[in-house]
Amino acid sequence: MRHEIILLVLILILLVFEIFTKTEQKKSLIYLALGLFAIHTITGFFQTTDGQLFGGSFRTNPLIHFFKNVLNVGVLIILLQSTDWLRDKVAHLNKIPEFFILLFSSLIGMYFMISSGDFLMFYIGLELSTLPLVALVAYNSADIKGTEAAVKLIMTAALASAISLFGMTMLYATGGSLFFNMISYQLQVSPLAIMGLVFFFSGVAFKISLAPFHFWTADVYEGAPIGITSYLSVISKGAAIFILTTILFKVLPVLSDYWKYIVWGVAVLTMFIGNLFALRQQNMKRFLAFSSIAQAGFILMGVINGDAFGATSIIYFVMIYIFSNLGAFGVVQAISSATGKENMDDYVGLYRTNPKLSLVMLMALFSLAGIPPVAGFFGKFFLYTAAAEKGYYLLVFLAVVNVTISLYYYLLPVRAMFLRKSDDAIPYFKSNWPMRLGLLLAVAGIFVIGLYSPIYNYIVELSKLL
Repeated sequence: MRHEIILLVLILILLVFEIFTKTEQKKSLIYLALGLFAIHTITGFFQTTDGQLFGGSFRTNPLIHFFKNVLNVGVLIILLQSTDWLRDKVAHLNKIPEFFILLFSSLIGMYFMISSGDFLMFYIGLELSTLPLVALVAYNSADIKGTEAAVKLIMTAALASAISLFGMTMLYATGGSLFFNMISYQLQVSPLAIMGLVFFFSGVAFKISLAPFHFWTADVYEGAPIGITSYLSVISKGAAIFILTTILFKVLPVLSDYWKYIVWGVAVLTMFIGNLFALRQQNMKRFLAFSSIAQAGFILMGVINGDAFGATSIIYFVMIYIFSNLGAFGVVQAISSATGKENMDDYVGLYRTNPKLSLVMLMALFSLAGIPPVAGFFGKFFLYTAAAEKGYYLLVFLAVVNVTISLYYYLLPVRAMFLRKSDDAIPYFKSNWPMRLGLLLAVAGIFVIGLYSPIYNYIVELSKLL
């Protein structure tokens, strides 16, 4: 429990500093929390051992440890990109410590969810990861959109949680246990087990923003602060995808003939809805929200594979997706913090005034679209291969159709930045060093993960532990 214990210590340290730090010195907590979390991220890469606690409710292995490290790197980039917003927009509200405490609490919940060995621990982690996010979405209480987004999130999250919990009770009734390893041996195909699968999948699909459980996504992404939108888009979604893959592959293989049909249909629906609705978006947060919905549909092509290669393609793509999406959201946040502008038309002529930001956005969008040689191309290629390996050629064809659609709308911001001219373009500005470092890490990840093959080979070995 190294990750959980260290992060809990960080929360306690921030609470102590909150008590003893004067109001006018609260800005220093931004860099204290950033430094402490950077240390936490680095220590996560030290070797750990397999093990389990609480009778098997909590477990860890090198794959789980590695994925927690991936989430840590993503959160570190988000914190780096959020420093301008925290310093300029939050410091005067005297709510800086609360931001980090809530964010770290949510991350601890995701740690528990990823390491869960039974449905009880999974549910505790799910709730612990979700409830702090509601407060973070409504962080600026004076913003009506943020408050509205938080209400939508808590209402839909409560419904999804209840549906998922109802599905777990059905699986418990037919499997005779809450523990994953026991259910995998004892569960038999029955109408009650299939119904439990449908309810459980529906609840988790909400957290991943799979259609038709995606309706909350665009409104919440638009109303939340951009840093929290980034967190919802990559960290929350990545953790949910990991545990869903684990449960479907290792706990419910006996129902694979049923959940593969569900995954097939949901994947097609999610890709088309995400891509078609992204075509008509002008607000960049809503644009990236529907983009993230479409990307979740692509990820399901790895899930439908059902074996170690499918797990490899999922984990590899999620890594790429985290860096790519954070690159795009980082540019949106830098521009929003400096100018308050968030619409695509505001980006017209951006390359002539801010060429570096334009290039970062270009590489991030190319990676999300799957254009070589950036990492997104390799990630999508392995997802297609995973689906084709099991004979799902129609699904691959429909995915290619959706990639064609996505190429069009991903090029819309590129066209605005590079090809269109404006006399009222966003003027040149320079972000602070944490934002520049966060964008640099995102761009480095986009290239290194795709071009440095030992990373993929390492994931291949780890995926055998799923």
